[in-house]
Amino acid sequence: MAEIATIARPYAEALFQAVNGQKLQETSEQLAGLAVVVADPAVQAFADNPSAVSRSVYDLITSVLPQPLNFWLQNFLRTLIDNGRLAALPEIASQFKVLVNQRSGISDAKVYSAFPIDQGQLADVVASLEKRFNRKLSATVEVEPELIGGIRVVVGDEVLDTSVKARLEQMRVALTA
Repeated sequence: MAEIATIARPYAEALFQAVNGQKLQETSEQLAGLAVVVADPAVQAFADNPSAVSRSVYDLITSVLPQPLNFWLQNFLRTLIDNGRLAALPEIASQFKVLVNQRSGISDAKVYSAFPIDQGQLADVVASLEKRFNRKLSATVEVEPELIGGIRVVVGDEVLDTSVKARLEQMRVALTA
């Protein structure tokens, strides 16, 4: 949704500038945890209730977190609640992670595989993908049995599809052309 992304961008950039290189990874991880909590429908319903006081919403959200928020995120969360932008938090977390990755020279890679990939295999796959994409990658794996075999990799807006499903589709197009 473009509207949420447009709203989230200035917040993500402001938080990134406020943190100013100090504990970026910790802030990114805590922000991701906050995003999970805020995405819960019960939390959203409570936060959207007109009779809910900002302090109550803040206390509810922070009470379910496994560790206390750092200074920047405490203030940031209060600001989002006061401005009625809590729903944008998951997108803010996503955009903040992109900013952190850009600073550290790492890109997120989503690897779709027909079968589960163990850590040893994933390390080999990531090493060859880093050579192919010419950058460091932080990979996550998602199993998609409909690929039949092989993998599909998404890095930003680039896609590398070596799946059996893609090859069959290419053959189908070639035969019907």
